Amino acid sequence: MSFPDIESHGVIGNLCTTALVCSDGTVDFFCFPRADSPSVFLSLLDDQRGGHFSIRPVDGAGLRSRQMYLPDTNVLVTRHMGESGMVEVIDYMPVTADGPHSALVRRVRCVRGQAKVQVRCEPRFDYARAECAAALTSNDETVTFTMNGGEAPMRLRSTVPLQIDGGAVVATLALNAGDEVGFVLECVKEQPSGDDLKGFIASSFERTVHFWESWSQRSVYRGRWREMVQRSALALKLLTSAEHGAILGAATFGLPEQIGGQRNWDYRYCWIRDAAFTVYALMRLGYTDEAEHFIAWTKERADEQAPSAPPQVLYAVDGASAAHEVELTHLSGYRDSRPVRIGNAAAHQLQLDVVGELVDAMYLADKHGPAPSIDIWTRLTERIDWLCEHWDQPDDGIWEMRGERRDFLSGRLLSWVAVDRALRMSRRYARPAPVVRWVETRDAIASQIIEEFWSDEKQAFVQYRGGDTLDAVVLLMPMVKFIGSSDPRWLSTLDAVGRELAVDGLVARYLTVDDRDQVNLDGLKGQEGAFTACSFWYVECLARAGRVAEARLQFDKLLSYANHVGLYAEEIGLGGEHLGNFPQALTHLALISAAYALDRAIDGRPSSW
Repeated sequence: MSFPDIESHGVIGNLCTTALVCSDGTVDFFCFPRADSPSVFLSLLDDQRGGHFSIRPVDGAGLRSRQMYLPDTNVLVTRHMGESGMVEVIDYMPVTADGPHSALVRRVRCVRGQAKVQVRCEPRFDYARAECAAALTSNDETVTFTMNGGEAPMRLRSTVPLQIDGGAVVATLALNAGDEVGFVLECVKEQPSGDDLKGFIASSFERTVHFWESWSQRSVYRGRWREMVQRSALALKLLTSAEHGAILGAATFGLPEQIGGQRNWDYRYCWIRDAAFTVYALMRLGYTDEAEHFIAWTKERADEQAPSAPPQVLYAVDGASAAHEVELTHLSGYRDSRPVRIGNAAAHQLQLDVVGELVDAMYLADKHGPAPSIDIWTRLTERIDWLCEHWDQPDDGIWEMRGERRDFLSGRLLSWVAVDRALRMSRRYARPAPVVRWVETRDAIASQIIEEFWSDEKQAFVQYRGGDTLDAVVLLMPMVKFIGSSDPRWLSTLDAVGRELAVDGLVARYLTVDDRDQVNLDGLKGQEGAFTACSFWYVECLARAGRVAEARLQFDKLLSYANHVGLYAEEIGLGGEHLGNFPQALTHLALISAAYALDRAIDGRPSSW
């Protein structure tokens, strides 16, 4: 089997779903109509069964392929260049200020010389579990795809005649300089535009480019790394739902944290943690609408939940449960990495950090926009009251450990954040709150962290109470203002992270295996790569600690791991390869935060909150 590198992809989307486009011109991952819907193309996880939509030169020998985004947009261009000619494929999903169009548009243009191009569109619906058939309409430029002999969910329209090859659609294009051909794969229920197909492709392209350019122009970032910061912002925007306000953890499922291993998860859901951090990153850039939309979405989730219930970790885009985890045993997995899972059982876990991340996002949104409504404040106080009762107990941790529950630092630290921020908002707006109880709880949490999570032997704060292992979550301590960036205990902890978790700036979340007894601390087999978000957190902590030259060097090294269009997967392997789901929101928001902190440190300005 042949699988492209994870990092060999660009991503496009319409704020409902996304598609991955390989540098060879193949759409090999596409879920429709939402990002958490079943797949249409999935050859990235099984190149025999998964289905794909490829547009490639017939003779690829001697050709060089390059990808780029049109500036300040999520419109992707793949170019195939050879001595006899050059052809480019422009991929996008139409989106305007009025909303998305449920379509994937592919424009093929011969730039110079001559080119012969083979097109093959082969959907495999329902995670490649459904039978799929293709049928030409009376117009040989339109094909409908039916599922299980009945429903016809999608059609392909083209500006050239198409042919049927089993359940696939094929076409061979002989192009000369200036020739252009277009394809639109769309929902059958979506009414075709009143324009002819060529007119729709031209007008939707202009409107989509305008949408993304206009959105990019709203950014207030003027620092040294504008291009990388804005590409990260555009990636984060692709992971937001225009309809619901939810923000995805990543665009994909099943991409492995270890090639051939079992660490293969579904990240196409809204983690309260990741989404709250994303809101903060976007607000820093001036994008407050996304924050308001997300907070409204979280209020709906809170309204659905009893005040006495523990916080839920993750949701489907529309707020439904995502807890039903299923193994797709018919799929080979990316480079034999099995099982391939959809759904995520982490939704059943207890993660005490969730409340803190959400309340911190609300606190920061409050600083940039209107005060929280009375209804939102009521829901917030219910969550804080619950936390006051339950903070001092074992949980599954911020990294969703599938081993035994422990008293993790992440739960204590973010519980402290939740109560601290709630107290700040209560004072600012004179909102009713049991202030005495909240203060006592906040101080009790802080005392426990300082006294019981500090290791004299390690000279560092440790992963869980009573343990002696490190966890990169400790890097959040100065970032959430729990400890000063120049505090001796913090500087000692930062040094310990550099010694034990970092290798040339790449930081692991934690040591997967305990060196003393070779037991996997997270309840899983195998290893994982360096966690890219933690690596950017490390840069930010170095900058805040005044180690500016070291921080800048490490930041530039991390930027060198970005793929050819500036995107990151969840992890980086020993050989510099991307691992895990792609692109990952947590990584891109951490990049934005690190760039801000490093800019301020270089300019000699105090770190912002």
